[in-house]
Amino acid sequence: MPKAKTDSFITELPLAVSPADEKRLLARLEAARQVYNACLGESLKRLGLLRQSKAYRAAQKMPCGRTSKGAAQKQREAAKARAHAFRKANAAVGFREYDLHAYAKQFNHCWLSQHLDINTIQKLATRAFKAVQQHGFGKRGRPRFKGKNQMDSVEGKSNASGIRWREPCVEWLGLKLETIVAQDDPVIAHGLAASVKYARIVRRKLKGRNRFYVQLVCEGKPYQKPKNQLGEGDVGLDLGPSTIAAVAEQGAFLERFCDELIPRQREIRRLQRQIDRQRRANNPDCYDEKGRTIKGKRPTNKSARQQKMETKLSELHRRQAAHRKSLHGQTVNRVLRMGNVFKLEKLSYLAFQRQYGRSVGMRAPGMFVELLKRKAEACLAGPSAGAEVIEFPTRTTRLSQTCHNCGTVKKKSLSQRWHKCDCGVEAQRDLYSAFLAMCVEDRRLNADRAKAAWSGADALLQAALSQAAQRATARQRRAQAARGRTTPLVSGAPSSFGLSGQRQSGSPVKSSANASKTQDVVPPVAQQQLGELEGACRIARTLGL
Repeated sequence: MPKAKTDSFITELPLAVSPADEKRLLARLEAARQVYNACLGESLKRLGLLRQSKAYRAAQKMPCGRTSKGAAQKQREAAKARAHAFRKANAAVGFREYDLHAYAKQFNHCWLSQHLDINTIQKLATRAFKAVQQHGFGKRGRPRFKGKNQMDSVEGKSNASGIRWREPCVEWLGLKLETIVAQDDPVIAHGLAASVKYARIVRRKLKGRNRFYVQLVCEGKPYQKPKNQLGEGDVGLDLGPSTIAAVAEQGAFLERFCDELIPRQREIRRLQRQIDRQRRANNPDCYDEKGRTIKGKRPTNKSARQQKMETKLSELHRRQAAHRKSLHGQTVNRVLRMGNVFKLEKLSYLAFQRQYGRSVGMRAPGMFVELLKRKAEACLAGPSAGAEVIEFPTRTTRLSQTCHNCGTVKKKSLSQRWHKCDCGVEAQRDLYSAFLAMCVEDRRLNADRAKAAWSGADALLQAALSQAAQRATARQRRAQAARGRTTPLVSGAPSSFGLSGQRQSGSPVKSSANASKTQDVVPPVAQQQLGELEGACRIARTLGL
């Protein structure tokens, strides 16, 4: 009988690793890479045999019934028969998790046993099998073999053997690694007080150097800070490739994802071009006279400068990803404080990547949704239980086209950033869609609820838009002051906010001169400092400094 699943959370601690310990850990990661690649190749081979088998093809042709409670008895029986046929086909070719464990047992009787224990080997086999299984289901692409120095983590099956946590150290086959524990950290203290299921060793590269960490997979719920307690009520969300709008009964906001994230695309592109020039110079036999790659030849020679540039590029990507993850966490906590039921449209973030590749690569809206789901799920059994994320289809709601007051449905182009109806309802498009999402029930818009809530929500939406405009203007002022410019201010908000062609009230802007008459949002003291800085910059330019 399988064990009952319990909730888990991760506590991460840095390891104090000596040069000798680092050498042994790198050797074990290399051994783990070879075991993983062998299990991955065997899993792909068995998947190919499975797809060629007659039993598998016969199971594919069987009727696919539903197994939900409301399904008819015959449909449930058909679904069970089909699942049983697939299980028999998998067993015939050995495409099961424990069949891969039996295959991986051979690695415990060779030189690899000096670096890896049997539990770690079985976990590597499970990791490879699940990657191939997801590929077989069509949920992921074909998994790739890991090259040299690409295996960055290994984990055990339990805390009883193999990689074990023995506070305050990690023990693994004679290797004893001490941890660096932060004092007076409630998050770390909560994790150390919980029961440890198993431990995972992770290697990261920071500025070209290896840093090792231990991740303790603990039983229970993660620590929740008092300031991030879950709110109550429904929260409507409207997500774009780079923006988010959230509306609840007590508040609303409109902002750009990771607004504080510094764009480094230009710097990244320059490094990529420099690395490409170095690669071509170091491998001239891999390119023809026109600079095209020659089929069958791979550039393998790397100079010391090329390796240095690649390390610099990797560090740039790592820092940007870490900053983006931190900003996403702050936004998720802000949304969680607004309510406990979060409603948003079910979107295809892969389609976002195809249409808005640069913006999605910079802001990562799909990552935000996954983090919101995970944190909301972690609140289910806590003191503030009841968190839920509801995704509804766009075809049944059509929030961006519908007016809640008169029920008119009218298509809008993406460039039309304001909702204006003949009945008198006017609002910014993203905020209005988030408000309507809050009123969705059973995958349909509840117009009666929207009408009842609109009188109070109208002021919230206008206040949220005003705050977004003020933040954008203040950010633009700081940027111009840092560059020493005195040109008239323009809106620093994204074009999707609709502030460039609309006033905050929703009426059209008659003249571009109105932009300079925007209400000042910088405090008087900051205005005085800004004036002194602009005056000093003008004097410096006059003197030619």
